[in-house]
Amino acid sequence: MVRLHPLWKSVGYQRAEKPVAVLEKFSKELLFDCKMCGQCILSSTGMSCPMNCPKSMRNGPCGGVLQNGNCEVQPEMRCVWVEAWAGSRQMTRGDRINEVQAPVDHRKRGSSSWLRVARRASDPKPGE
Repeated sequence: MVRLHPLWKSVGYQRAEKPVAVLEKFSKELLFDCKMCGQCILSSTGMSCPMNCPKSMRNGPCGGVLQNGNCEVQPEMRCVWVEAWAGSRQMTRGDRINEVQAPVDHRKRGSSSWLRVARRASDPKPGE
């Protein structure tokens, strides 16, 4: 997505938002049960979407993880953070799970985090 910055810039990020968001939603929902918060951290959470947590815990598990690793709110469901930890152990840079994440900005819900990352990575850094 970052390498496509010239395309996004020529088309216009605003104009590309809707079709890219639809593609992103379809693929990430299918693969990761993504909730399209617009601030994706799958690469920091072992490819487990923390927005699936019934308590919306973005920075690790609550104190109610059951002994079997399931959720206290939905006991039939595996804790998102137990899954995230297991997934992060399989990833290069899996230690990113320890990074504290900013709270979710609900105004970005449904928007493309792919385009946001591409734009941020392609913008000139201060002092360049």
